[in-house]
Amino acid sequence: MTTPPQQPPFPQPVQPMNPSDEKLWATLVHIGGIFIGFWSALIGYLVLKDRGPFVRAHTATALNFQLTLLIAEIVGWVLSIILIGFVIIGVVYVARIVFSILAAIAANKGEWYSYPLSIRFVS
Repeated sequence: MTTPPQQPPFPQPVQPMNPSDEKLWATLVHIGGIFIGFWSALIGYLVLKDRGPFVRAHTATALNFQLTLLIAEIVGWVLSIILIGFVIIGVVYVARIVFSILAAIAANKGEWYSYPLSIRFVS
């Protein structure tokens, strides 16, 4: 007596988050940008983008901003040869802290946020 072949389990669809979880993760992605740069936003975007529209918008916005700052930081390091780069690097660090905190506050309140001067790489 042979048993029928077992079918592999199908991947389950991603369950959407409740609004409070979306706000929490969006806030954490913005705060993470202060400490680990674009990695927080990249991981958040890849893992959470299908979990709800609010968290997707915030992770995409954070990733775009952090990548923009990464480009500015690289330009600053290259231009540090002529000393203006150190000013650019300082401005990047201050902008990362200030705007990430503003975005985290907006996310925690459940508001949409858009970083200023951000290049749109992902949507």
